[in-house]
Amino acid sequence: MTKKFLLMVLTILLVLPALSLQAGTLKGITMPDSIEVEGQKMVLNGMALRKKIIFKVYVAGLYLPQKETDADKIFSADAPRHAVMQFMRSVSAGKLNGGWLDGLKANTPNAAPELKKQFDTLCSYMEDMKNKEQMAYTYIPGKGTTVTLKGKVKGVIEGKAFADALFACWIGPKPGPGTGFKEDLLGID
Repeated sequence: MTKKFLLMVLTILLVLPALSLQAGTLKGITMPDSIEVEGQKMVLNGMALRKKIIFKVYVAGLYLPQKETDADKIFSADAPRHAVMQFMRSVSAGKLNGGWLDGLKANTPNAAPELKKQFDTLCSYMEDMKNKEQMAYTYIPGKGTTVTLKGKVKGVIEGKAFADALFACWIGPKPGPGTGFKEDLLGID
């Protein structure tokens, strides 16, 4: 019995380091546990599935400098943020734009005209997305939010107010994809 026990302990000790290096996986979509953004390490805070009725639309991943379960703390910090959307089905640019504008209205009531104009710019960047294609949004303080579709940078939208309004569409008071989606991105069990 001692030999079996020692073998089991040895196996666990060998497997644990490999498990800690694994990436996050949700519904067959894998994202790295950490990434580097402009020289700063960012960790995968959480992953969430966006569903519409019965259809799986995309898996999103939220990266932050360190894990955080409180959206208010994320918004109050002027720190880098990165979000990835990995599509699992085709979605038209028009539907994406509707989601952005609904998210702005729901989470940023009485948005300033400049912020509305920035969301119009965001909408002008949108393209039809297909299965396995990605969108990414990277906010860097003092620089703005870089919008990337299908691996190509579409533009940078300045200001923390825009970044807050954009990320509020997922983790704000009234997230478009729902409260469960928000909680998953925030890593809340």
